[in-house]
Amino acid sequence: MKEEAIISYFKEKYPEIRNWLLDAKISGVDFEDYLFAKNLISVDEFLDFKAKTYNLPVKKFEVDEILPKEALSKLPEETARNYKILPLEFKNNILFLGVVDPEIPNLQTKVIDVLKNNLKAEVQLFLISAKDFYIHLEDYIDFEAELKKYILDFRSAAGRKIEIEKPVTFQQETISVEEGPIIKLFELLVRKAVSLKASDIHLEPLVDKARVRFRLYGDLKTFAYFPKDVHFPLVNRVKILTNLRLDETRVTQDGRFRAIIQGREIDFRVGILPTINGEKVAIRILDPLIGLKKVQELGLADYHYEIVEKNLKKSYGMILVTGPTGSGKTTTLYAMIQEVNKEKINIISLEDPVEYKVLGINQSQVKPEIGYTFARGLREILRQDPDVILVGEIRDEETAELATHAALTGHLVFSTLHTNTSSGAIPRLIDMGVKPYFIPSTINLVIAQRLVRYLCPDCLQEKECPSELLAEAQKVLEDAPSNFKNLKIRCFESKGCQKCNFRGYIGRTGIFEMFEMNKEIADLVLKYAGETQILETLKKQNFISLRLDGIIKASQGLVSLEEVFKVS
Repeated sequence: MKEEAIISYFKEKYPEIRNWLLDAKISGVDFEDYLFAKNLISVDEFLDFKAKTYNLPVKKFEVDEILPKEALSKLPEETARNYKILPLEFKNNILFLGVVDPEIPNLQTKVIDVLKNNLKAEVQLFLISAKDFYIHLEDYIDFEAELKKYILDFRSAAGRKIEIEKPVTFQQETISVEEGPIIKLFELLVRKAVSLKASDIHLEPLVDKARVRFRLYGDLKTFAYFPKDVHFPLVNRVKILTNLRLDETRVTQDGRFRAIIQGREIDFRVGILPTINGEKVAIRILDPLIGLKKVQELGLADYHYEIVEKNLKKSYGMILVTGPTGSGKTTTLYAMIQEVNKEKINIISLEDPVEYKVLGINQSQVKPEIGYTFARGLREILRQDPDVILVGEIRDEETAELATHAALTGHLVFSTLHTNTSSGAIPRLIDMGVKPYFIPSTINLVIAQRLVRYLCPDCLQEKECPSELLAEAQKVLEDAPSNFKNLKIRCFESKGCQKCNFRGYIGRTGIFEMFEMNKEIADLVLKYAGETQILETLKKQNFISLRLDGIIKASQGLVSLEEVFKVS
């Protein structure tokens, strides 16, 4: 790809584009691979640039789409990997070929012309993204056969030749290769989980066998069963990767490892728990493409998006995100931090752990075991001349006091609290020792959130709302702002189709409630008002509650009303 064309197209929106090109060149990496690995420009945005530059049609893949075996058979995997091309379809004597970079050397002479001669067919080019190339390159692998092979290899080497149970059917994905069936087996599982956009992998010992489950869009799904004797070496493989003790099976252990998967680095956080059947392993997948989102991608409705955007322009004060574990608080924090991430601003974060690396931010991980706590780290951060501070979580009185002090002294502070509602955040801060008279001049915005699954739009259909649910929703509308009191409550469901792999869902989005500090709330804070009093005042101020936000989105066919009430 010509650098001049890239610079000309992106320089206005991304002034750092020249530096990125130079960094990619120094690193010896293709520029699109560099952007993909660093998550700097969205995949679709760069694909649009290529379409305008090369005047070629674009191929965008559906959820869980798999390349047909007939097409894959027309092009060797090694050739596909070397030239970053994929056979998309072979039909009517035409091979449709997806290409990442049409200008790659020798593509025409050594691939396209050869294919035309060998197949006696035409070749038609489509542009694809680097992301889709790495994902669908793995369609060459038969995962069910590979999994069975690795387990049989292991058992054969160990002197066991008992036939294993048939594993569940796979859907796609993978990474690099190493020697040894257990090593390959573990890599296969990790690659598969990443391709399915799983958030967690669970390796679980049962009484007479072992089970592998992935958490997909919030729900655990059984992926495969293994013979029990495979589980122990699989756990040891995880321990080796994370530098944990192989001889310790009586207590919990935790660690991290990193792997290059689909052309980018991904971190994995590991927890090992002893159970009566053996050690259980939980692996959190910290995939930047999933966990790092822009503010526009969080699922904020216009009425909430405007509030967030307004508060991100402030130069001091505190923005708090609240909610239970697994409600997406960290994702929201990272999205907002990326929004204010500019070269002229010094941003420092204090996290436990650092989940995603963000270019341009000074990220520090607390280590309580050596005395480097949130409180101690925050004191040190204040000596680093920060403009913006991210504190992963306010857990104790000292951290709360220091974060409040930072917000009062000209810093923009982002943090999280474990409360169920936005109105519960202020009483929680007071309980942690923050003086009430500090809070009105400290807090800019408090957000509470939950995650709900997106309904697949391709198999979406309206249904009759259950009477009990409808009655509950009507009660919520009674306290709604005037423009929502007459909202027509509608219920939808997605039955499942090929495009959503018959799940009915295509990811998750957030439902939110939030409020800004104002005179009425400040007066209540100074009177040590509780959560109920604050909430009653908010209801008179066009406050959109979690449930109301969910009901609005459910009535638009975005999410399930049942799930909204379940999580809120």
